[in-house]
Amino acid sequence: MFRISSSLHVPPIGVNFLFPFLKNPTCSNKVSSFTRLALLHSSTLLPNSGNIQFPSCKRVLTMVGGSPSCLRGISASYSVGTSPGGSSAGGREILVQHLLVREELLPGLQKRAAEGEDLSDLAVEYSMCPSSKDGGMLGWVKKGQLLPEFEEAAFSAPLNKVVKCKTDIGWHLLQVLSEREESVLEHIQPSEIHVKLQDPSFLEEAQLIDVREPDEVAQASLPGFQVLPLRQFGSWGPEITTKFDPQKDTYVLCHHGMRSLQVAKWLQTQGFRKVFNVAGGIHEYAVKVDPSIPTY
Repeated sequence: MFRISSSLHVPPIGVNFLFPFLKNPTCSNKVSSFTRLALLHSSTLLPNSGNIQFPSCKRVLTMVGGSPSCLRGISASYSVGTSPGGSSAGGREILVQHLLVREELLPGLQKRAAEGEDLSDLAVEYSMCPSSKDGGMLGWVKKGQLLPEFEEAAFSAPLNKVVKCKTDIGWHLLQVLSEREESVLEHIQPSEIHVKLQDPSFLEEAQLIDVREPDEVAQASLPGFQVLPLRQFGSWGPEITTKFDPQKDTYVLCHHGMRSLQVAKWLQTQGFRKVFNVAGGIHEYAVKVDPSIPTY
């Protein structure tokens, strides 16, 4: 369903980039378990594209042995149209589930859906899309992420009504379950976050998350950040919306800004309205803003 976007300004991910991290233990320990699971198992990752898409939280939890029971099928596949210092364009997002089916099955399945059968149950049984394992959930999507025919049908469909459409890859039954204003992800420069950290009211109101590992935080840290190690995603991921308020501004920090970008994008899929990724991470903060902070 998703088309490739070149709007995400991160290094292109290809086979030559991945192999050193996935095969070399020395390099591999610098990449979080969440990252390796996402790269190895995501069926939507395409070589040499500027778009990174990750498997659902439910799927990640399954792979690391956590319980997915509280996360009923919201997929975390997405792309982010942001650039350093900028924000993603505002707009409308919709929560979509669908089936990709053979044409001969379409009339019967459409009739069953119209009679009240849950589309997610039909997706598990009949859909040919990898999303079938999550009940056909594509998660929150915005315009520009989907195939044109699918996008037109989805964004014009009434809430909860099952509609059909045809794309280059086949026939679909889709249902829009909810809609909301598009969330925003911005990259904030170290100098900007430094100014904010001097304001006591900012420390009281903002939500600050450091996704580095405890041994990294012991070497260098910033005040006010709560440590949520990315390798422990399975323990804190399911509870993120109970520990943090999705309506508040949320800032995410890591070593160089890549792990934090992963988490920032994931937070968007969990309903966080405005998320900031600290560009360059604590390393760039130490180099450009506060040389008293050790680098490692």
